Amino acid sequence: MDVRQSIANQTEVAFTIANHLLSKHAAGNNLVFSPLSLHLVLSIVAAGSKSPTRDQLLSFLRSNSTDHLNSFASQLVSVVLSDAAPAGGPRLSFASGAWVDESLSLKPSFKQLVNNDYKAVLASVDLVTKADEARKKVNSWAENETNGLIKEILPAGSVDDLTRLIFANAIYFKGAWTQKFDAQMTKDHDFHLVNGSSVKVPFMVSNKKQLIRAFDGFKVLGLPYKQGEDRRQFSMYLFLPDAIDGLPALVEKVSSESGFLEHKLPYEKVKVGDFRIPKFKISFGLETSNVLKELGVDLPFIPGDLTEMVDDSCVSKKLYVSKIYHKSFIEVNEEGTEATAASVVTIELQSMRLNFPTNFVADHPFLFLIREDVTGTVLFIGQVLNPLDN
Repeated sequence: MDVRQSIANQTEVAFTIANHLLSKHAAGNNLVFSPLSLHLVLSIVAAGSKSPTRDQLLSFLRSNSTDHLNSFASQLVSVVLSDAAPAGGPRLSFASGAWVDESLSLKPSFKQLVNNDYKAVLASVDLVTKADEARKKVNSWAENETNGLIKEILPAGSVDDLTRLIFANAIYFKGAWTQKFDAQMTKDHDFHLVNGSSVKVPFMVSNKKQLIRAFDGFKVLGLPYKQGEDRRQFSMYLFLPDAIDGLPALVEKVSSESGFLEHKLPYEKVKVGDFRIPKFKISFGLETSNVLKELGVDLPFIPGDLTEMVDDSCVSKKLYVSKIYHKSFIEVNEEGTEATAASVVTIELQSMRLNFPTNFVADHPFLFLIREDVTGTVLFIGQVLNPLDN
């Protein structure tokens, strides 16, 4: 398996989803999501499917086979998502869980896969008569795994007596900047909104050299996190269009140009002139089934192909993905970044139911992402339209 090519494919999928979300489902809203979390939960669904659902998911995830997907997932979980805090890097954790109705048992091959490659903790629960109790267990698990930041990942009514399986994962990230900002220098300035108005928000400033590259129509800023002795290097990148209303076009550019990140990320520190970036905090949640359907992934939501998950063949032929819930949180301040995300898929039974002083002033809408630079894995993507709007 070519891991680098797999990561490049995962990045393309990430920006395909991001472009769709930012252009159609978050107009006027701040947004953050973890494409990696969604990728892993969709990979599990693919592993439990047969054709044509499996083929559709493989095509969307740009993978040749479920074996390839599963091997890639295993690499991500064990290498990219392992905690860097013991080596002096960011605190990073990944957890995965599967809740199966007590009337069913997973197929041995699927159970081994979920255990070994996705490192999921399995639990048998009563989803028929105690559906809401099971929902609360999943919510409690997600809240615990995300340091209390993701609450109610499964809303009331999302689990009922037709639910048979629930798969979930959670990613938590907390990193300190290599160069922290001086909080005493943080001051309020205008942040310009796309509607022509502006709001006063706290901006972090610095006169130290920064990783910046300027292009026609936009600039890119790199803010690395402390690495310590860890071999990985995590960074946040801000993509700032020149025009106040230039974010949609920039997002389209990022998602449509192959290898965009590799060619546009800054690699050299330059002197800065006016340098300001806003503090911000975002909580965002969505149910992604409609997003996926609009992107051409509709077969998992139709009964018939999720036959590789459970032993009972009569039941498995009626299983389908009912919902995929995703919640994310991020906070950026003078010290660094805290970010987390959780994804849950519910499976139901079918029923009738430059080198000169460079300015970088992020005082209007911009795109951001958190990336592991050695492998190129994108963990989080988001947009800031108004730093005051949480």
